[in-house]
Amino acid sequence: MRLLSPRSGPALLAAIFLLFLPAFAGRSARAETVDTDPLNRQPEVQEAFRHFYNLDYDGAIARFERIQREHPDDPLATAYLLDATLFRELNRLDLLDTTFYANDGFLTGKHTVVEDPKVRDRIKALSDQAVNQANAQLKTNPNDVNALFARGWARSLEAAYMAMVERAFGSGLHLALGARSDHMKVLQLDPRYEDAKLVVGVYQYVVGALPFAFKLLIGFAGIHGSKTEGMALLEDAAAHGVITQVEAKTTMMLFLRREAKYPAAVALAHSLAEEYPRDFLFCLEEANLEKDAGDGLKAITTYRKVIGQAQRPGYFDNAHKELAYFGLGDSLRGQRMYMDAVEAYRSAAAEPSTSPELKRRCLLEAGKTYDLMMDHPRAVQQYEAVLNAGSDTVQGDQAKKYIHTAYTGR
Repeated sequence: MRLLSPRSGPALLAAIFLLFLPAFAGRSARAETVDTDPLNRQPEVQEAFRHFYNLDYDGAIARFERIQREHPDDPLATAYLLDATLFRELNRLDLLDTTFYANDGFLTGKHTVVEDPKVRDRIKALSDQAVNQANAQLKTNPNDVNALFARGWARSLEAAYMAMVERAFGSGLHLALGARSDHMKVLQLDPRYEDAKLVVGVYQYVVGALPFAFKLLIGFAGIHGSKTEGMALLEDAAAHGVITQVEAKTTMMLFLRREAKYPAAVALAHSLAEEYPRDFLFCLEEANLEKDAGDGLKAITTYRKVIGQAQRPGYFDNAHKELAYFGLGDSLRGQRMYMDAVEAYRSAAAEPSTSPELKRRCLLEAGKTYDLMMDHPRAVQQYEAVLNAGSDTVQGDQAKKYIHTAYTGR
């Protein structure tokens, strides 16, 4: 009996990758009607997160370092710094590019990552420090909800690094399940601790989304979930969370995308882009979702708007224009605007921040577009450029194939 269908991959991935959503972190303080660590409501913390969700990672890290110095024994202060350090590295490694996960698959794709040992050690050291600080507090009071939340958060962040960068899925899953257990206990002790609903909600949804045969198997181990209950928990976190409000919305957006409920996903993306207009990733994701929803003309307009904003000095921090150019190329090709699509792909390949892998993807797509124009000689030039940029790669293998047999769109 085949327990894992091709559609089960994204659900299994989410247990690690989406447990603490990396793609688009942001925070916003909510009313004083929910329980949370008092540190979350401090103006200096909110100011640091304002830099963070505008993708000014260096500015956020400098502020979190100061907060940590002022709270040397607080695991939450350490987790803040871990959060910003992790996402700065994920951005550097081009791992916040959602087209990689959509096109190549997280589990099956061969995304090239060159790990920085110093940053890796820093991330693991900060995670260990936060966990140890939380453990010290829990020895005094095993029911300290703030310590439990901080420990679970630190575990989930390290799990994200292990899954996305090191692709150590087993170890990452172990940490992720520990994070879920911590936050479930938080909710058992204090149902008003809305931030803990993010991790628990993701767990519920992911297990509920697994194929029936697999759910039956893990059910014998006492593991159960519900998509409906998971979504309800995420909606609560999105409405009332203090430091997980935006993560909950973003997680909901990706789950809606998985279910092809594009209008709802686009609406969430648009609201986030309006709330944080200087966050390049939120603005980009609105266009990505419009494209995936099949609204190519609207996506083209949004991509061009994002590119125009990115060309304005100082408008975005850490903008990767190549991602917008690549999405624009896909959208233009979908509308059979082939020459414009080639121009977009080549613009993406020429950006100084374009990774070697994305450059090969751009050149390959430009070649495929020339083939759709029945211009195989010019397509071959692009395929040869792919080989020159890396013949022993996924893109290189495809380029070799299309050199001999023109791409037909099938």
